[in-house]
Amino acid sequence: MGYRNPCVVNWSCGILNAVGLASPPAREFAKELEKFKGECPLIVSLFGSKPEDFERLVEFFPMADAFELNLSCPHAEKAGLEVGKDEELVEEIIRAVKGSTKKPIFAKLSVHMNVVELGKICEDAGVDGVVVINTIKGLAIDVISRKPILSNVSGGVSGMAIKPIALKCVWDLYEELNIPIIGCGGITSWKDVVEFVLAGATAVQIGSALFFSRHVFESFSESLKSYLRIYGEDLHDIIGIAHKT
Repeated sequence: MGYRNPCVVNWSCGILNAVGLASPPAREFAKELEKFKGECPLIVSLFGSKPEDFERLVEFFPMADAFELNLSCPHAEKAGLEVGKDEELVEEIIRAVKGSTKKPIFAKLSVHMNVVELGKICEDAGVDGVVVINTIKGLAIDVISRKPILSNVSGGVSGMAIKPIALKCVWDLYEELNIPIIGCGGITSWKDVVEFVLAGATAVQIGSALFFSRHVFESFSESLKSYLRIYGEDLHDIIGIAHKT
């Protein structure tokens, strides 16, 4: 389900991509993951069009520690956001996956939907946490050819440009939900991580920042340790405290 090149545009405030869901088939990907040595928890992201798709995919990945349900990719046909917009279907998918595994399930949601309302539906269906947000629909046009740059015409915006939007979604969900929230969108520094945690995120995802450096994890980790040492706190101690200030 991937798209032909050009499928990535780098711009001043982030990245615009229409890579699509270009993963190898589940059986082949599972074979690759057999080499995983378990240095950290392994969360496998799943996408499909109906509950049976997600339910069957779980069977391919016994090595996974948890699963993320992609209900929000903005440029995938009959998957991602197209599925996530159907609240009844989302509920059916979560219940089907929860019925097929005892491992944690996280639902990745989009700002292109009523994220709080859908978050509540996911929580009621038994999901173990929500992930917000995915990329946001966007477009880039080349002024010489006067045509859209991406082969798919439009794609998903990620990086610094969407951070305030993602942060607001985390904030709103923390006010309404009782399950963990994983924040993502525009995290490019350790300070961004702290902001998301203060807003209510239990954990974060990092994506576009890896386009510029693969050392961000080590850098963020050391900086966070220094920050927390100043206050004599653990990261868990500061989850959501901006709501109480």
